[in-house]
Amino acid sequence: MVAITVNRARGIWTMAQSEAGGYQPILTPEAMGEVDSAAIRSGIEGYRLMLTAGAAISACVLQHYPEATRAIVLCGPGNNGGDGYVAARNLMDVGMPVRLYSSIDPGRLKGDAARARDDWPGTIHALSDLDWREGDVVVDALFGAGLDRPIAGEIAEAMMTVVSSELPVVAADLPSGISGRTGKVQGVALSADHTVTFAAYKPGHFLLPGADYCGELHLVDIGIPQREIDTHELDLWLNTPEIWGDLLPEPKLSGHKYSKGHLCVFSGAYSHTGAARLAAHSALRAGAGLVTVLAPASAIAANAAHLTAVMLRNISNGEELELLLQDQRMNGFVLGPGFGVGEKARDFTRTIISTDRALVLDADGLTSFKDDAKELFTAVADGSAPVVLTPHAGEFARLFPDLAENSDLSKVDCARMAAERSGAIVLYKGADTVIAAPDGRAVINTNAPPWLATAGSGDCLAGIIGALLVQHVPAFEAAAIAAYMHGEAGLRLGEGLTADDLVNGIPPPGDLFE
Repeated sequence: MVAITVNRARGIWTMAQSEAGGYQPILTPEAMGEVDSAAIRSGIEGYRLMLTAGAAISACVLQHYPEATRAIVLCGPGNNGGDGYVAARNLMDVGMPVRLYSSIDPGRLKGDAARARDDWPGTIHALSDLDWREGDVVVDALFGAGLDRPIAGEIAEAMMTVVSSELPVVAADLPSGISGRTGKVQGVALSADHTVTFAAYKPGHFLLPGADYCGELHLVDIGIPQREIDTHELDLWLNTPEIWGDLLPEPKLSGHKYSKGHLCVFSGAYSHTGAARLAAHSALRAGAGLVTVLAPASAIAANAAHLTAVMLRNISNGEELELLLQDQRMNGFVLGPGFGVGEKARDFTRTIISTDRALVLDADGLTSFKDDAKELFTAVADGSAPVVLTPHAGEFARLFPDLAENSDLSKVDCARMAAERSGAIVLYKGADTVIAAPDGRAVINTNAPPWLATAGSGDCLAGIIGALLVQHVPAFEAAAIAAYMHGEAGLRLGEGLTADDLVNGIPPPGDLFE
């Protein structure tokens, strides 16, 4: 049995792999169901898969809670409950006292779950009679990733009893109450210390708030052929170097500063210059050959006092920008950090896109189109150079209010639909950042520590993306690499960092595989 363990301690994801590597696809519960069915049709016995899954759950209990005096196993309908019956039997076989509770009449179970029930030698108690004591460990096999309705009634009451007990919980597939598709809480949810999932990750393992309920996440190979997972994967992956490592810029002996690209970052007025400098310095750290801050006349002195390696140029209006764009060596722009909201931002955006220069549109640049997002999307459609939009939740809601307000959509759904609608790469920021392309590809970034939530952090990210774009990294991969680099910098610098620290902590691309 091959396992991958992902640990989220203090809000930080870390991954330890055992005999595993490469792409890590993320499957929706519906796709995972199709994988299960295809594996069984290929000749693999379904009950054998259940036995292996139950063995993984019981092994997790024994490994992490050897001191437990009793296991409380909560079994629900369907195969998730069947996994619980198998785990309970395994724990009993090694001498651990077990008390098993069912959320339904056990006689209603069918197929492999009914077989697992029949192989359970102990008593089956009604969930409404749930009782616990100090020293217990809870196995949560009530509902798996496929839950698509709110939990209420006696089941919700029993779950709240577990929550209030503060007993350790080992969840099968996903903590009960968390949607495997969206990561949202379905009425009430259990918070697990360990979650054992099978064959492939589900979006709910990584999207908030579900990610905070999973504890330490264990992905277990239970014998489903990789070909079935590959056949049904949905172009959604964990954001890891295996996806884009061969596209990282590599220094060449024949290279020079212009061959590494020239990024321009727009500054705001004299009292709003810091964000642009953070983006500019980050871009240099991320490998751009040259970086120039483009500032209005009022901000020249403020910027000049703080810039050395980064160059400075006065751009106050559209005519001056058009003149600048005659220099084809300036092949990428970052617009938005501290720039100000309004017509000037819209005009500059349209001009840049019309001249087919790569653009990272962030912060005020995004908000400037809140009253007419279609204007931005039309400009993107008419251009040919890459555009990356980097909204946080508030900015996303301004550009895509219908998507943000649709509670049936996951963050992945929102990012994908926004990318398709806008024609741009969308980096939907947050602790569960999602990067999506118009063609449907998407990744979830998981390495960002919580202390990246600090003023100026997003400005640094915008600069890193811009640096990769001017080095001719494709836009989807540039955004994915930048998110990963940003998170890695935060991890290396540690708690208490500021955006000024972050600039100097950006790792060289070659260090991302360490």
